[in-house]
Order: sequence, then structure tokens, then C-alpha cells
Amino acid sequence: MQRGIFATGFEELRPSPGGGLPSSTRVSRSSRATSRSTSSPTLGPDRRFRAGERGDRWTGAILGACHSPAGAQGSVARRRPPCYLGGMPGRDDLAGAEPVPGTGAAYLDPVVRAILDGPRAGGRDVPASRQVFVNRNLRLDKIEVVGFDMDYTLAIYQLLHLEDVAFDMTVERMVSRRGWPERLLQLRYLSAFVIRGLVVDKLTGNIFKMDRHNHVGRAYHGLTAVPKEERYRLYRDDRVALSSPRFAWIDTLFSLPEAALFAQVIDLEERNGPRLDYDKLFTDIRESMDQIHADGTLKTRVKADLPRFIQRDPELGPALHKLRSTGKRLFLLTNSHLDYTEAVMHHVLAGVVPEYPSWRNYFDAVITAAGKPGFFSSTAPFVEIDAAGNALPGEVRAFERGHTYTGGNRGDLERLLGAGGDRVLYVGDHIYGDILRSKKSSQWRTCLVIEELEREIDWLERHRVALEEVAGLEELRLRIDDEAAAHRAALNGVDRRLERLPGGDPALAALEAEQQRLKRELESLRAALREANARIAVLQGEVESGYNRYWGLTFKEGSENSRIGEQIEDYACVYTSRASNFVFYSPMQYFRVLRRTMPHELSALRLAPWGEEHAAPAAGDRPSKAPR
Repeated sequence: MQRGIFATGFEELRPSPGGGLPSSTRVSRSSRATSRSTSSPTLGPDRRFRAGERGDRWTGAILGACHSPAGAQGSVARRRPPCYLGGMPGRDDLAGAEPVPGTGAAYLDPVVRAILDGPRAGGRDVPASRQVFVNRNLRLDKIEVVGFDMDYTLAIYQLLHLEDVAFDMTVERMVSRRGWPERLLQLRYLSAFVIRGLVVDKLTGNIFKMDRHNHVGRAYHGLTAVPKEERYRLYRDDRVALSSPRFAWIDTLFSLPEAALFAQVIDLEERNGPRLDYDKLFTDIRESMDQIHADGTLKTRVKADLPRFIQRDPELGPALHKLRSTGKRLFLLTNSHLDYTEAVMHHVLAGVVPEYPSWRNYFDAVITAAGKPGFFSSTAPFVEIDAAGNALPGEVRAFERGHTYTGGNRGDLERLLGAGGDRVLYVGDHIYGDILRSKKSSQWRTCLVIEELEREIDWLERHRVALEEVAGLEELRLRIDDEAAAHRAALNGVDRRLERLPGGDPALAALEAEQQRLKRELESLRAALREANARIAVLQGEVESGYNRYWGLTFKEGSENSRIGEQIEDYACVYTSRASNFVFYSPMQYFRVLRRTMPHELSALRLAPWGEEHAAPAAGDRPSKAPR
């Protein structure tokens, strides 16, 4: 049976120390007040996971702590230590209440409780799928400069339309220029087959999905699942090294059509023909895809019908304006050239906020053809270009609003903007080109935009009842396993004593009765375990296979985070589904992460569960992974 996201270890089934609601649960204020009044001072009524911890059972995509914006009513429950809240009066008891004098602990003041339980002025209810999720503490009040990528970050594409066109153009290019048979033209893009985070094996022709330990959990050859025995033979003994030229990592939305085409060509050509040269196939696909981007074929199609291919997000302009309102400087850093950048940015921002007559007015610097990821380690100078994309003479000594620059490097960008290191927040969609390289080369803080996050979180929300049933069944299964082990040990002890007793011993009858009782109870426990496992398997199928019948959830593989989920944790300080989600937060927001725990901490109260004030770890990694 395929392990699902609900297969968990013993330590994950313990209740949260201090009780409280999981940080990703959407609840109303009334339900929060009820939970506080009915919970014990040590163990709250909710025994599910805290979002963002290893082995998070039911949130899937929610890998880090989720922050409810200051104006979001009933959006996400914040964990509060019940020892401070359990004995405090409710809002109805506080009419005309005054602060308690001389307590020395303002956080115990009933007036504060009344404020926290009351409605938030001017608030907006924000769906979980639009919130910002936190891997490392991030204080926006310390950020002076915010940079943005364009494609898949500020410009959110209509993925199916764009990928359909990219797929068809790549097939046409392979047939017309690389000698592939014309029957490939019958192929139609199978979008359901591909998700971000897959790996192409150019030696065997397989595509597979890994967990954070690089364990291969699922694999397909063409569109046919690789049998478990074959998968183990190929990938169990040797660790998969993504740095090897044998493997291609599908970590961007841009590359999804490549993986689909690779599998669909194998499925078509090997159905009645010989084995293909998989390395050549993938090389031809990737080079053909690169060519339709480089020569402008795809972008020309997009520019001809921008509303069909690119969403116009009405909250993007207000989000950028909100960041600028506190004096933060914004810059655009894109690999796209000026003509395409001009068309796309005009489409997404022109006329959104009346105070900004041009999209350029939002940005203190606009850099096109930046050459990421090389930009982060390059020494190339910035060059100013005119409206036609021609280079202007002279050294760039300062950025001017409304002007456009090309090339450049991170060091000069920081110097010209007057801020660097952890005072810069960079928002992008590409784990390698935007996030990982900026982390490896600098102390920039990072926000990863993950467009598919919205769909996955919405799916989990719709299946909340099934997920909660699994949570209960898994806790029950743990107790059954534990009790069955105790019964087996007791039964073995009785059996040994019976073997040693001589016939006619007066204790014989009692021991035989005890033996039969233990056997009956053990069989009942085994039957309960079988049925609990069967029910869990059904619910797993509903949630995982229902989301994607090939690969399950994007950010989980078995009971672990998927490889893509692990990279999001490693390199993104925060992540969210779209850049405009910052509109829901104060530009001075303090995003706090739930402190990581080791398994032995789960049974005891933890220190400072919401972390501490600290700067970004070296190279942006978790402290344990920071270079020494």
C-alpha cells in the first residue's frame, strides 16, 4: 500500500504541549473563546498537529507557521499559552473594566483580553490559501528594500493556457528541426500528470517523486507506474544525487511541459517500438523549449493576447503601494527583456491605483535582462537603456525612477539602493534562480511565491472532515499497537510459566484461563488494527489520489515533506501563493515561526514556542545547516 501523508511516527501523535489550536486552523473568535474556557491548563481539546513541524499530518502544503494578518477576523488561530488565558474573564464580564493596577504583568490585564477577543477594526477575512507562511522570523519593519521577479511572481500566468501553447510549440519544433516523427503532433498536453518537484531520470526514462530524505516514493515510466520492486531495485540502494547529469530537477512551473512531453513521448513511442535514447529525448525537449523562449516565439504569442495568458490581480497595486507607504524602496529584477517586460507590467499594473499613472512609478529601479542566477555572483556593470532597448553611454552612478537598466550585479544593486544584507527582501518564484542563489550569495531575506499553493490548501480545507477522522484513527492505532505489544509480552510470559508447571499443579487452571483471555483480547486488538488501517487507506486515497492520481500532494511524500517541500523550508524565509498577499499585512509586520522541536520535546512544554528575535542564520539556512 502506498504510504500517505497520514503515516506518522509515535512522537507525532502526542498532543501539543500547552494545548491550543494548530496555527493553520481557521476558527471564529467565539470558538476560540470556547476552547479556552473548556481546555485544561496543560492539554487543550485539540490533539492535532502544529502546522510547520516535521511530519505535519493534515496540512500538507502548510510547511511553516501561518500568520493571520492584523486585519483578518477569524482567519487563523494564534496559539496562546492557556496558563495566561484560562482564568481570565470573558468579554461579557468586562463592561467598563479598567486595567488591573500593580499586577506587574500587563499581558494579564483583562482589558487586553477584551481587545484580543473583540472584532478587529477594518479587518478582512483572509482565506488560508492567501496567507503568508513562515519558515524563519521576518520583521518587515527592518526591511528597507523589497525586490520582485516578474514572471510567475508579479505576473501570474493562466497556467493551462500558457503550458498548452508551450507544449505544442515544443513538439512542433522537435518535429520540424530535430527529426522526430510527425505522429508526435497528435500528442496533447496532459497537465494532470505533472507537478513541481518531480525528477527526470535520463538513464532509465523514469520520472519520480522524492521525499526530503531523497527516498523515491513514486515513479512512472511513460504514463505507467513503475512496480515497487523495480523502484526499489533502481533507487533504494544508491542515493539520488540531483547534481548528477543523469537527473533533471523539475522545480519551476516553466518546466512542467518538459516533463509531461518526456513521459508522453515515451508512452507513445515505446508502445510498439524499441527503447528510446532517453538522454537525447530530454535534451531535444529542453533545447527546443529554450529556443521558443529565447527567439521570442512564445512571448510573441503571449503579448498578442495578454488577458488570455496573464491574470490581472486587482490587489497587486495596493500591495506594492502599502510597502512603499512606509518608505521602503522597491525594485524589479527580471530576466525578461524590455519589450516583454513593458507589455506585461503595463497589463498587470496600469490604472490599478490612480496615484500611479505608470507601472514604473511603483519601482525605484527597473532591471531587465538581469541574467539570474549569475546576477548574484557577477561583477557585470549596470547599463542604462532607452525605450527601444539600446544601451546609453556613461556609467550608472545612481538609479533614477522611470529609467530602465540591464545586466548588473548584486553588489552594485545594494550600493546604488543604499541597503544590503538582511535589510533586503527578495520575492520570486524560482527556488534556484531567485531564492537559493540569492541565499548562497548574500544575506537577503527571501519570499517564495508558489502559485499552486492556493489549490492544494483549498483541497485540504474541503477534506477537513476526512483529515480529522484520520487523525483520530491514527491516535487510536497507536494505542492499539502499544496495547497489543503489551498483550503479546504478557502472553509469552504465561506460555513460559505453563511450560514449566507440572501436571496437576493447582495454579494450572488459572494460568490457562489467563492465557485464553489474553489470546481473545489480542485477537480483538488485531482485528481493530486491521480495520483501522483499512479505513485510513480509504481516506488516504480520497485526499492524496483525489488531488493528483499520479503524485498525490505536491508538498508531501508519504509521511514526510516532499523534496520540493524541504527546499522551500531550507531556502525561503516566508512563502505565499502570490505577491499581492502582502496587502493583507502591515508593512511593519513581524512574521514569527513556530519554534522547531525535536521528538523528545513533544511530550514536554517547550521553551518559547513562537521563536525568538534573531537575525537570519548564516547563508539563510537553518542554524544547523549554516556553514561553519
